[in-house]
Amino acid sequence: MLVVNIAVLVGVFWHKIALPPYVPYIHLLVDYHFGFTKRALIGAIIALFTAKVPVWLVFALSGTVWLVTAALFVQLFRRTFGFDEKQLPLFVFMAGSPFFLKNFMHTLGHFDIYGCLFAIGLLLIPARSLGYVLLAAMASIALVLIHHIHLLMYVPTIAAIVVLRHYLVQGASRHNVAAGIAALAVIGVLFVAAQFYGTMRVPESEFIAHLQGRMADPSQTNLLSFAYIWYQPLAKEISDTWARLPHNALGLPVFVLLIWLHRPLWRYFRDLIAALAIETHRHIVTAAIVTVSLGYLVMFAIVFDYSRWISNWAVCLFLILHAVKMLPSSKDTLPIAADERKTMVFGWIVTLIPRVGIVRPF
Repeated sequence: MLVVNIAVLVGVFWHKIALPPYVPYIHLLVDYHFGFTKRALIGAIIALFTAKVPVWLVFALSGTVWLVTAALFVQLFRRTFGFDEKQLPLFVFMAGSPFFLKNFMHTLGHFDIYGCLFAIGLLLIPARSLGYVLLAAMASIALVLIHHIHLLMYVPTIAAIVVLRHYLVQGASRHNVAAGIAALAVIGVLFVAAQFYGTMRVPESEFIAHLQGRMADPSQTNLLSFAYIWYQPLAKEISDTWARLPHNALGLPVFVLLIWLHRPLWRYFRDLIAALAIETHRHIVTAAIVTVSLGYLVMFAIVFDYSRWISNWAVCLFLILHAVKMLPSSKDTLPIAADERKTMVFGWIVTLIPRVGIVRPF
């Protein structure tokens, strides 16, 4: 299954680089030239190093980020579970899931993977000091500046990781609680600023002219067709989402099926939570999962990239599972049984699905 997953990843990559990177490319062009702007951090960093942005940089940058994310996840899994034979089924259901690395390959250039990367980093480093809380806050701020929707997409998962790895282990002192509250306040204010004050204040023609000036090949004006999103208010995004809902909702049964195919993993996750030694920890983990899920439910009502939201929701649960494994437990949790026929069938189906998509399934 692991070998087939690698082959599928290669196929998804070759398919992806043949497609025009409309949204990913324009995100590399937008910077802070006209003042504070939403979705502009990555473009602003690139502007520090080069005045002209070639199209191939989309795949070079996002491919590098994908490789780093995949390598760190392997390291995280090795540290949390190990790579003995009994843990390989769990690794297949995570790393080989169409929700995870395969879908990140399909969405190369989009900003989702940065949230996953930062969350994995926070799962790998020590969480003993107040510096851990501050580092998580800085990562969340960077994510909101990359794209403000990260407030709902990965910031809640990062907050859950901080609670599970720092506050439940080190305890809640006056200083670290105050730091956590202050961090949440700053992130919230930054989100409001990006959402309501980060839109373009100059005419769209002037904005596009600036973007063309940053293009290595200004003749490819078709790659600027999504410039309108820097002018679109929240109300317009919501109305567009609800207008497309009847059509996009047709994919919901497919999402349910994909989630059900991961049943061995969810069953293991349930058993892992039930095995926690402290009852309060079980309640907090459950509350964290509900909070993260509610954030994605809100995203469903605002932006219609449903395949991406479902995929990232599953990835967030994968990451929370690792954080739960780090908590003290009262008993060992039985690993996913590789010799069960249903598990084997589910594993092969999950392996052969190349990705979930961006808006509608596949």
